Parts: sequence; C-alpha cells; structure tokens
Amino acid sequence: MTGVAKQVIVVGAGNAALCAAISAAESGARVTVLERAPRIARGGNSAFTGGCFRTVYEGADDIARLVPDLTPEERDSSDFGTYDAETFYLDLCRLSDYRADPALIELLVAESLPTLLWMQGQGVRFLPAYGRQSFKVDGRNVFWGGLTIETAGGGMGLVDALFRRAEELGIAIRYDSKVERLLGDRHSVRGVVVNGEELRGDAVILAAGGYHANTEARVKYLGQGWDLAKVRGSRYNTGNVIQAALDIGARAHGNWSGCHSVFFDAGAADFGDLAFLNQQKNYFTLGVVVNLKGERFFDEGSDFRNYTYSKMGAAILKQPGGTGWQIFDSRGIAILPDEYRTPRAARFEAPTLEALADKLEGIDREAFLRTVRDYNAAIDDTAPFNPAVKDGRRTTGLAIDKSNWARAIAEPPFVAYQVTCGITLTYGGLAIDEQARVLSEEGAPIAGLYAAGELVGGLYYDRYPGGAGLTSGSVFGRIAGQQAAA
Repeated sequence: MTGVAKQVIVVGAGNAALCAAISAAESGARVTVLERAPRIARGGNSAFTGGCFRTVYEGADDIARLVPDLTPEERDSSDFGTYDAETFYLDLCRLSDYRADPALIELLVAESLPTLLWMQGQGVRFLPAYGRQSFKVDGRNVFWGGLTIETAGGGMGLVDALFRRAEELGIAIRYDSKVERLLGDRHSVRGVVVNGEELRGDAVILAAGGYHANTEARVKYLGQGWDLAKVRGSRYNTGNVIQAALDIGARAHGNWSGCHSVFFDAGAADFGDLAFLNQQKNYFTLGVVVNLKGERFFDEGSDFRNYTYSKMGAAILKQPGGTGWQIFDSRGIAILPDEYRTPRAARFEAPTLEALADKLEGIDREAFLRTVRDYNAAIDDTAPFNPAVKDGRRTTGLAIDKSNWARAIAEPPFVAYQVTCGITLTYGGLAIDEQARVLSEEGAPIAGLYAAGELVGGLYYDRYPGGAGLTSGSVFGRIAGQQAAA
C-alpha cells in the first residue's frame, strides 16, 4: 500500500523558495508555491542579483563539473585557483565577527558544491564569472576573492531556470498571494492564511525574504537614517512572513540591527526595477571614494571587494547627505565591469580633475582636489599594480591610507559616479536547526514549519562574503524541501 503524498506549502518564490519546492516535489510531495508578487515581478531578491554562487572547489576539475561545456581553451587560459572548506568556513566566521551559528555555516560549507551540482541537474546553467570575478594578468583570466561561478543570465536566468523545473514537476504557483498569518502555534503549523483564505497542508516552508523593503522596520531595527536607503531588490520583502512566525512563538535570531547594503547609483529609483539591474557600484577598489566634504572616509583597498562591499551602503549613509562619488581615471575605467555601464547612471566625465570637480554638485571643490593630489603623492609605486591579488601597492602617511591597488588618479579622462546607499537584505530573522526546522522561543522545533533564505537569522552579522547568500538559500532550501516531504 502506498502512502499519501504530503502537501507542502512554500511561501516565497526566489532562489531559496524554488529550491525548496523542487526538492520537496522530487521527494514525492505535492507542492504549492505562494508568491506575493505578480507574475511579471516574480523571483524575489534573487532576480535582482548577479547570480554569483560561492562554493567549495578544489580547482579546474570541480569548475568543469559545474560547467560541463567549459572549453579546453577556456580552461587553459584561466587560473581558477582553489577555495577549500576551511577557507569558506573561516570567511563566514571572520566577516560575521565570529557570531555566525557554527552548526549552520558548517553545513552550508559542506553542502555548497553538492547543492550546486544538484541545481545543475535541475536545469540551472553555471558559467565562470569572467566579467565580474577575473582580471587579465599576463594573458590569463585570474579569478580572485574565492568567487568563481555565476548563473547564465544572472539572477533572472537563475529564477527562470528554477521556475521551468518547478513547472515540469507540476508544482502549483499562485501569484499575488500574500500570506497574512500561519495556522498553528508554537508546537505545530498546518497551513497559512493567504489573501484571507485558509490553505492547509502537512508542512509550510517560509522563504519570503527579510524586511529590507519595509521603511518603518528599517528605522525600527537598523536605526535613524535608514528610511533614506534605496531598496536594491524586491519591494515585496517587507518582513510580514517573519512576523507571522514570531506571532505564533517562533524565535527571533541573528543580527536584527544589521543588513547587507552597497554603494548604489544615486540616480536609481527608490525600489528595485527588473528593467534596470546592476545599479550597484562595487568596484571602488580601483579608484577612490569621496564625500561632500571632498574627503576619503575609508580604506578602499583593505580587502577584495567581495569581503567589503556589503557594508559600503551603511558607510555612505553616514556621510553628509548620504551620498558621495567614486573617482576613476582612464586606467580604472578600462577595467570596470558592466555595472558601470548601465542606463541612467549618475556618471560625470571631464578632461581634467578641476573640470570634474565643477560637475560634482555640493562638493567642497578645493578639498576634493587636495584629497586627490595628496593621495597621488602618497602612493608607493614600487609594488606593481595587480587587481587579481592583494598587491600591497599602498599609500603611506595619509589619515586613511589605501592598503592595496593604489594607483594615481592621473590619466584623463576622469570619471565620477555619484553613489548612495542601496539596501539588499536584512540579517535578522528566524532561528532554524540543521534540518531547516523553525525553532520556538523555547528552543524546540515547531512541527511542520521550515525556513530558508534571507529570513533565516544567525548566518551573517557585520558582513558576508559575496555569493554566500544565494548558496545558503539553495542549501537550506533543498534541505527544507527534503525534510518537509519526509
């Protein structure tokens, strides 16, 4: 006698939610996905990403497993390096100031490569991230910062592939479906209320993102000024699903006063627009950044941008007016990636630094010119410039020195990109265990309730290594789907 298939409800429709839905369906469950957004805006925050995944890999052989159509020429002309489990684990520890949940991040690291290989089997196409994560050095593509793999088509390509697989598996997807509360208590959950209707199931998986698009919640938890941040991703991630879980006794976990925020184009809209992606400006390591006072305010070369970019939004928000400019000369411009070529970018160009200063509205002109002049004079150029490694080419004697990649802003034309804060996701969320089960305030698993993605707390605190977010969503989404269907 065969058993009756379990009914699993997945709340959300980004990378984590779709991995959970596919995993549950593969495990024999009947699955319904509830997406708050209309179909045209589906995909959650995942659709707005560049599609990079951070994973353990031992070298070119593992890259070839993920990218089976990698050509011999591409392999011979690329230095992929390696990224072992210990390094990944320590990166997660270090960037969270050693506050991350050790059991969860150990599982994330261990399951990263197996999960990506599983996703490849679901129809997700991975590619080496040549345009975003490598520089040409002596004729070879040298990858840097432990981040090597991206999805074809970026975030949109990722979610489109997962939606295709979900539809092949017969997963029901309901759009314009806002979950208002959970049916259950701190002991067990057996469904949701969606658009005023009760929908019952054997298990519920929450994967609807954090509260980054909720202006009131940002000020409440992140602090004064965060109402001014632009929303980089989905406008539908307002934290209502987290609140629904807290209302029945789930435990809040992680850094509720922390978030992932980046340098974002000052000309961008207040909310993310799928028609205008890549409006972040993350390659500040190749130039200098100044505020309205015309002053630098952090070390642009302290580490690879993968390890520092996620706190830059908070840094610029603290500056006068919450804005500033990234400054490059022609040599820096030549190696900037596509995110600096987007339409509507707040871009200013001039043949001289003096003429550029005249275009930067509100800046202290003389202080800006003095800052660039002093920076140029302070560079120790005995170390060769190499953007693929921490090259040690630095300044000395400045109030804030640049530790790597210090190259004079001297070759015209000169370009400035005006930037502000773009918030990507929030770090506070729900407590889960290694089976992706949501925990109650008393520490016990809530039967029938699972979570994955950005609404899980305890993974990130101060910063996170680029690409870890999509990987964690996939890893815990896959686990949640398997467990919910079991």
